[in-house]
Amino acid sequence: MSRSPVSNRLMMTKITVNEVTKKFADHIALDRMCIDIPEHCIYGLLGPNGAGKTTLIRILNQITAPDSGQVLIGGEPLCQKHITHIGYLPEERGLYKKMKVGEQAIYLAELKGINKAEAQKRLKEWFDKFEISSWWDKKVEELSKGMQQKVQFITTVIHKPDILIFDEPFSGFDPINANLLKESILELRDKGATILLSTHNMASVEELCDSITLINNGKSILQGRVVDIKRQHDTHKREIIIRTDNSQPIYALGDTYNNIKVEPTEVTDEIKLTTFSESPNALLEQLMQIGQLVSYKEVLPSMNDIFIQEVQSQNQAS
Repeated sequence: MSRSPVSNRLMMTKITVNEVTKKFADHIALDRMCIDIPEHCIYGLLGPNGAGKTTLIRILNQITAPDSGQVLIGGEPLCQKHITHIGYLPEERGLYKKMKVGEQAIYLAELKGINKAEAQKRLKEWFDKFEISSWWDKKVEELSKGMQQKVQFITTVIHKPDILIFDEPFSGFDPINANLLKESILELRDKGATILLSTHNMASVEELCDSITLINNGKSILQGRVVDIKRQHDTHKREIIIRTDNSQPIYALGDTYNNIKVEPTEVTDEIKLTTFSESPNALLEQLMQIGQLVSYKEVLPSMNDIFIQEVQSQNQAS
């Protein structure tokens, strides 16, 4: 799965969130939020429940307005005309249960300015792609949750918007359909869409997102490219696997080096060592005198680990 074919070229900013603040009674949902989202990228909007993600998404969709600050789309202040340029898939899905699937899909496409003939053409392509053509004349209530989510995803993207906002798009999908959806999201980005992805699924963030913003308590606490953020949080953890007929000298190294862990692997003649060192050259030299080096791997922290670390750190500081 190719994640970022655009990482090496200069990109213009598509969405600018500039010092945006939003309060509800005594609660500050967003506190001087600043985000720059490049065009033609998949941008992760992350944070724990209640962090302010939904409030920001509602502002972008003009469901509510900020108390102060400004949102720009392509350098222009956010206004009514931008509604047609945005496709929004909310976390809480909503389709008319008693309507037939095809009838409803055409109706929603026409609401977005597509004539019926063009809507039928585009919908047929998407229904074939998602393998749900046989459900065209079924009522929505006859579809499983996953099937309904496919239909709603299609109606979100059918008008080919410049900006797509997906809120927990993989919820309820099995691995095969989740992968189909991921491939579709990547294709939409490659065709020019700017995608804002709000999710708690950190594995999806690592697979799909070019950059992220992590929000907590209404504030942005971490921003940047995923690859750079993982590198910044490098703990210098390395995994080494050695193949040997005599493992005793390797276990003895655990007494010599305080920062390594030695354990067997599932392969009987292989030993795994975990070390936290910026330059384990001396250790490698000793190991290669004992056995054959099978692998040496840099282990960067996961986005899940980084998420937990950053949120806990900010909560403890506040």
